[in-house]
Amino acid sequence: MGKEKYYLFLSLIIVCIIQTSCKVNEQTEYSFFIAGHSYGKPFVDNEGFHPPFKQKFLSVQDSADLEFGFLLGDIVWIPSEKDWDEIDKDIEDLGLPVYIACGNHEMKDSALFVERYGPTYFYFIKNKDLFIVLDPNIDNWNISVEQLSFLKKVIKKKSKRVDNIFVMTHQLIWWDKDRYPDIKLNSLEGKDENLNFWDEVEPIFHTLDNNVVFCAGDLGANTKASDFMFDKYDNITLVATGMGEGEGDNFVIIKVDNDKNVYIELINLNTDQVIHLLN
Repeated sequence: MGKEKYYLFLSLIIVCIIQTSCKVNEQTEYSFFIAGHSYGKPFVDNEGFHPPFKQKFLSVQDSADLEFGFLLGDIVWIPSEKDWDEIDKDIEDLGLPVYIACGNHEMKDSALFVERYGPTYFYFIKNKDLFIVLDPNIDNWNISVEQLSFLKKVIKKKSKRVDNIFVMTHQLIWWDKDRYPDIKLNSLEGKDENLNFWDEVEPIFHTLDNNVVFCAGDLGANTKASDFMFDKYDNITLVATGMGEGEGDNFVIIKVDNDKNVYIELINLNTDQVIHLLN
């Protein structure tokens, strides 16, 4: 494991040791998973999901409070009817409702994606929490024009009616090299030099009373990329996950307890290691 990857995992373990209250409330209301870059290793066209991810299905199914999941982009290496059929079969085997935040690989045939799965940005409310799926592929990692208007309208109409807000994307739309110099992404494909997250998107959420969790899935695909990201300030949490590199492959389970507190579990695909983070 590279020094940076080791540092990230060691930091998480230290956080867990310091936060003695990080044990998840036994009265979990519900939970869901997020998984990024689930086709796995670059240049490999698996039959369905990254095999180590599929091997964790049984443990996922054994979780009584796990209700649904999100695939955070790069689900297929090259989109085709055959590859999507394989993914649909794996989702059927998983046995949970799954929502998709499309990545740059899915958008190599955007018409096929929309035909099979519908709009690339949308929202829904479940368990009195708001879930928003965005598509940064439309404007070079920016949330702009019609999509920005959509986002503002949803927040204006729904934020006071819900507790937590979860926002799903493939790309880490909050990333820049000055704010997060230690975080290395899988890819910068399509990225504008200047993104509008901190000027236009983040301020929509920062003034809210809600706990807001942004989730992204473009890490962990290669040895140069970071495995995981976690940052929290005020009411905002930033989480990113991914798989494909091997040793540090992971996905995340997010738990919400009866008091609407949010807990994050980092699941390593190649060990039994689970790291609990109190949000």
